[in-house]
Amino acid sequence: MSLPAHTDPADLIGCPNCDQLYRLQEVPEGDRAVCQRCHTVLISPRALAFNRVLALSVANVILVLAAVFHPFLQISTAGLANRVSLLDVATSFQSGALVFVSVSSVAMIVLLPLLRAALVAYVVAPLAMGGRRWPGALQAFRFAQDLKPWAMTEIFAIGCAVALVKLGGLAQVLFGPAFWMFVALSVFVFLADRALCTWSIWSAL
Repeated sequence: MSLPAHTDPADLIGCPNCDQLYRLQEVPEGDRAVCQRCHTVLISPRALAFNRVLALSVANVILVLAAVFHPFLQISTAGLANRVSLLDVATSFQSGALVFVSVSSVAMIVLLPLLRAALVAYVVAPLAMGGRRWPGALQAFRFAQDLKPWAMTEIFAIGCAVALVKLGGLAQVLFGPAFWMFVALSVFVFLADRALCTWSIWSAL
């Protein structure tokens, strides 16, 4: 898209998917501005969106912290039963290369969603209360956006469900509270991303 050389960059918005540039225009609440090339949503202002995103982000932080300590699953076979939590997985290997694998896997599953939810809550909290942005909010929101492709909580929950269903023929497998917390977390992350309008937050900041 060709633009005049004197165009102010503040008057432009770029598609995060295909990099197409557009002139900024006011979008009423409830409407959406969509990229004409790839149909990515660019602007989608919603009433009380900051409050909704803040509530969901705080709920995500609580769910992740609780899921670490609660049993993730229970396996029973031949009269023996064993419960495993994510914390048990991280500490199950005492030496060797598997220590790095187990610790890094749990860190990717737990720390990334926790960090992203905490960063979004930090950024959105003063906006929801009608105050000025807190120190470092711009950098925090940029980092939260960079973490988005890596915080794949829903992929982890679906993968675990498929794997554990296949184990059903070998032993009795029961999903623990932590598994259902991750299912709820996946739903909350989806709802928070739907309610979060990146352009509105950048403009407010």
